[in-house]
Amino acid sequence: MDQLALLFIVLLGAVISVPVGDRLGLPAPVLMTLLGIVLALLKFVPNVDIPPELILPALLPPLLYAAVRRTSWRQFAANKRPIFLLAVALVFVTTICVAAVAHTIVPGLPVAAAVALGSLVAPPDPVAATAVAGQLGLPRRLVSILEGEGLFNDVTAIVLYHVAIAAAISGEFSVWRAGLDLVLSAVVALIIGVALGWGANKMLDRLGDATLQIGLTLLVPYASYVLAEELHGSGVLAVLTTALFLAEYAADADDVLSRLAGHTVWDVVDTLVTGVAFGLIGLELHNAIRTASGRWHELLGWAGAVVAVVVLVRLLWLLPATWLTKRLHARRDYNEDIPTSWRETVVMWWSGMRGVASVALALAIPLKTETGAPFPDRDEIVFIAFGVIMATLVVQGLTLPWLVRKLGVRADTEREKEFEKQLAVRAAKAAKRRLREIESVEDLPEELSEQMLRRAFEIGLRINPQIGDEERREAQENRVRRIRRVRRIQNEMLSAARHEVLAARSEPGADPEIVDRVLRHLDVRSLR
Repeated sequence: MDQLALLFIVLLGAVISVPVGDRLGLPAPVLMTLLGIVLALLKFVPNVDIPPELILPALLPPLLYAAVRRTSWRQFAANKRPIFLLAVALVFVTTICVAAVAHTIVPGLPVAAAVALGSLVAPPDPVAATAVAGQLGLPRRLVSILEGEGLFNDVTAIVLYHVAIAAAISGEFSVWRAGLDLVLSAVVALIIGVALGWGANKMLDRLGDATLQIGLTLLVPYASYVLAEELHGSGVLAVLTTALFLAEYAADADDVLSRLAGHTVWDVVDTLVTGVAFGLIGLELHNAIRTASGRWHELLGWAGAVVAVVVLVRLLWLLPATWLTKRLHARRDYNEDIPTSWRETVVMWWSGMRGVASVALALAIPLKTETGAPFPDRDEIVFIAFGVIMATLVVQGLTLPWLVRKLGVRADTEREKEFEKQLAVRAAKAAKRRLREIESVEDLPEELSEQMLRRAFEIGLRINPQIGDEERREAQENRVRRIRRVRRIQNEMLSAARHEVLAARSEPGADPEIVDRVLRHLDVRSLR
């Protein structure tokens, strides 16, 4: 088997893991990791040959961009305190604790190399957290915090990692220089992110065509990441800033086709890239087995100690952090999403799975220092990192659904339904306001005006039937049944039309371009 065949198998697994995960009640990323492990144990499967420096730029930009599309800047702003405590403060604390333990138990491990290990295992994976949380029906406040933590903690961890690696290679370290690098990296990333977001927004307006607009959105995350890294900024923060800018300002309410097609394309990209990323984690078992040859007892002991530190530090940090946030929330009118019980805090603790970023950073550790000597204990660091990833991703990922069911942590469906009802009312009122504006400048017949008024109300009623009284709900249900019947007949008619047009495509003298144009018209008509 060659590398191309292996890539095809992983991509196929990424597609299949989604329905299999839904059926088994398990997260698809965890299943992909298990698939990678199985493939790594097969002798005929080759080692993955990807330059380590390309893993982060290839995988992180689309994954981060896809995750940001599901949220908003105001959601992050509303949860800035819990996110800061997890994405910044907890990453620093975890890095320090892991570095202290690793420096103590691994003979001869320099402090800088220990800090590098701590920084690469400190950040929980944003993709794993959002994928797992999204499938378990957790309360939206927990999902928001986990998404914010997962998206922003890589910024802190990667900067700490680069500082530690530079110190290990050169043998020099300055606290002030490290702090300055962190600030400059963030400033450069923010400037690039806003600038690219603004430029991309202008280009999207001028392109017009849905195909070109979606193509641009596929390029923008990579451009933002690469440009920021070239200018010594944080590529992760630049992608997040660009994505949040576009999510906030690039939405055109009337661009229905681009929005529907864009969601479909990005869902496909998210599924495939996520599958490849977590399949790669499992495939790296090859390197771990090679490193541990003859030293399993020693290396597993070190990895177990670091796993214990990572897991316990998160729990010991969450308990007082949640208590402090609740106190601040109670004293002032903070509009924050916070855990409301110890059960939710436990779920947040057990959701701290490591993943793509940790693997990429571990593999990106240089082979040699500036003096030409081997990087200190590189193989041991990579093995320990892999052990942490496997323990948190596989063990926690497989047991988190059981834990959520056991603790009874569920989303507040009544609150969600109430919010949906409010949106339905707002939509109906907006339609009525627009109708009155039209009536003020156009002379509409009374019959047409009454018909449009009923349709304005039906806009909200179709979103949420609960906004109408019993008589109206019953009338709407009858109308829905009638509409469904009409649509079924219409769809069968359109299907016959499409079959006829496709048959004409293979006839002698038929112009395929004209046929496709007519077929596209029929397809768009089917969406209405």
